[in-house]
Amino acid sequence: MADFFISYSSADRAWAEWIAWELKEAGYEVVIQAWHFPAGSSFPLEMKKAAEAKYTIAVLSPSYLTSNFCQLEWAAAFAQGTLIPVRVRECDPPKLDAHIVYVDLVGKSEGIAGNVLLAGVKREPVVPSQRPEYPLGTAKPKRFPGALPEIWNIPHLRNPNFTGRDHLLADLHAALASGRSAAVTQAIGGLGGVGKTQLAIEYAYRYAPDYSLVWWVRSETAATADADYAKLAVKLDLPEKDLADQPKIVEAVRERLEHHADWLLILDNVESAADCDRFRPRSNTGHVLITSRNQNWANAEVLPIHELPRPEAIAFLQKRSGRQDAKAADELCEAVGDLPLALDQAGAYIRSNGITVAEYLLLFKNYSQHLLEPVAVIWQLSFDKLHIENPAALDLLYLIAYLAPDNIPRDLLQSTAKTPIELNKAVESLRRYSLIETGDDVISIHRLVQKVVRDRLAAEGKHNEWVEKAFGLMKAAFPEDGDDYRTWLMCSRLLAHALSAASHAEESESGLSDVARLLSRAGRYLWKRAQLDEAEGLLRRSLRISEKVLEPDHPNIGLYTGNIASILHDKGDLEEALPYARRALGIAEMALGPNHQHVAAYINNIGQILQEKGDLAEALQYAKRALGIAEMALGPDHQQIAVYANNIGQILRGKGDLDGALPFAERALRIEEKAHGPDHPEVAIDANNIALILKDKGDLNGALPHFERAVRILRSTYGPDHPDTKSVENNLRILQAKIALDKPHTPPAE
Repeated sequence: MADFFISYSSADRAWAEWIAWELKEAGYEVVIQAWHFPAGSSFPLEMKKAAEAKYTIAVLSPSYLTSNFCQLEWAAAFAQGTLIPVRVRECDPPKLDAHIVYVDLVGKSEGIAGNVLLAGVKREPVVPSQRPEYPLGTAKPKRFPGALPEIWNIPHLRNPNFTGRDHLLADLHAALASGRSAAVTQAIGGLGGVGKTQLAIEYAYRYAPDYSLVWWVRSETAATADADYAKLAVKLDLPEKDLADQPKIVEAVRERLEHHADWLLILDNVESAADCDRFRPRSNTGHVLITSRNQNWANAEVLPIHELPRPEAIAFLQKRSGRQDAKAADELCEAVGDLPLALDQAGAYIRSNGITVAEYLLLFKNYSQHLLEPVAVIWQLSFDKLHIENPAALDLLYLIAYLAPDNIPRDLLQSTAKTPIELNKAVESLRRYSLIETGDDVISIHRLVQKVVRDRLAAEGKHNEWVEKAFGLMKAAFPEDGDDYRTWLMCSRLLAHALSAASHAEESESGLSDVARLLSRAGRYLWKRAQLDEAEGLLRRSLRISEKVLEPDHPNIGLYTGNIASILHDKGDLEEALPYARRALGIAEMALGPNHQHVAAYINNIGQILQEKGDLAEALQYAKRALGIAEMALGPDHQQIAVYANNIGQILRGKGDLDGALPFAERALRIEEKAHGPDHPEVAIDANNIALILKDKGDLNGALPHFERAVRILRSTYGPDHPDTKSVENNLRILQAKIALDKPHTPPAE
């Protein structure tokens, strides 16, 4: 007797086979129509055998619930008490069965869905091995006094000069601890430099004993937010931690938090609610703390933070400067508007230069007392001091003013100094005046410092000079081949800085052709990381910039237009992709001639789009033309030939010409192996394509090793949840099931 019979509608066959395979891998015996009802057999007889299974799994979906036949299977199992509903698509089970608890796989990643499925089909009671604690006396696991949670990544040390704000911290803690749905997410809102981030840091340290996990996410850009959030998957040791598909990692982390308690998630410098919705868990099992200049939040309570109250401002300045002159401190606090950032900088200057608060105040009174101007004046004094003490430090400050503010890699900046010693001296000089912060091999700078520096350079007529230097640094550092998975780690570290430098260069209209080129490289990186919307935005921006400065038929216009066509193709928008692809081809033919190797690539792209649109005859013409041009221009064994040969093979397979398709697929594999070695992802794709042709020809055993090889390569390079990996794994599973069904059954010995 089988353990499970899988009942499903034809629309959900893929889900049914996935469920069956997961159960089979877990050691259960499964019956499913797709595998076990051979052609020519008696369907009623096979159904009668299947109904003898211990349990029936109903694959719930709108299609299932509207199928009369599925309803019969559901009702029969329900009457016998052997029904296990598994919901795979959004739907409402019939009211008759509303009291049945179903296994819900909707919206879950593959790894998590597998665990949920196996837990849901267990019928035996789960009894704890230890006596539960008394509910009113439940306590969190004890930690050594002063110890931080095991999972902790606050990127800043606790500020020893933090003063006041006690009532804000108490209100914040009370709101978060209330458990109210609107309160478990708190936004700290206020002016830049007013101390929002410092308040969040102090909260994390002060209330660390309340949490088992505290995680900081830099949220000023989607790229840094995704990267920081995804790093939590490593700390949690999630199965998805090594995936190439970053959105899948983010989804897995959020789902993990939704099912665990006692965590604190800090989203720093968020622009709007939309920017962080994908990170915020949908449960009330932990706390989310947001810092933002934006105080308009629909789904979070806002804790407004203003300048320091005067007594707290004076106490802070006294502690930071090491000077106790309360009268002069009161005057200075008045002059800088009690702004914490301005007070911190003033205290650093006073302590560093060994002067009194009154002496500093005399210097300060020569300048304007508007809110931002006092901050600029304080930094101007530091700039002047640096100009005398260490001009290289001032140059470093000018450069990083045009990069993203957080996590600037020190090794990126090494090229700006003659030796590592000189770079260290420059960094130390900037730290002494509190103009930057340093962490593990990274440097961070406050956004307001960057703004003041850029305004200073603009006033001196040096803005464009430093824009060009920062952009030149990023143009040289950001990998040309960002679409190669072997460069992804470097791209991830540099992306935010490359985009920042490119934006400043675009605003100053400096080197716009190079700006477009860098945006294109960044877009191709995000494209390969499956961040298609962000990638499309950069690629379209690259094209818009180029159209401003280049002739309409310039080859770069064709290149960027072709990029947009390709990403629209990957997104499935074939109707919009085709005009872009044809425009790119027209530009390339005009600029390069009809038989240039680059023209072949544009021709091939059109062929691929036509193939997916179902126009195989015209697609084959384009694919053969591309191959012919490439063979003349590059020779028969160039790796680009493999791309075109492979496409022809797939088109012929689609037309049913399997004997004609196989030689092209095999040729592509030979070329890719020679060009990349045996374990490259392109080799895996070619092996998969050969396997598909062999399977269609009926050579199942011949196809098997090609599928197995492709899966092994893709899992090791892209990870188990990348779309390519999942697609090839599914091909392998279907083939293995078919081989198992086709094996002759030996009757038992009498």
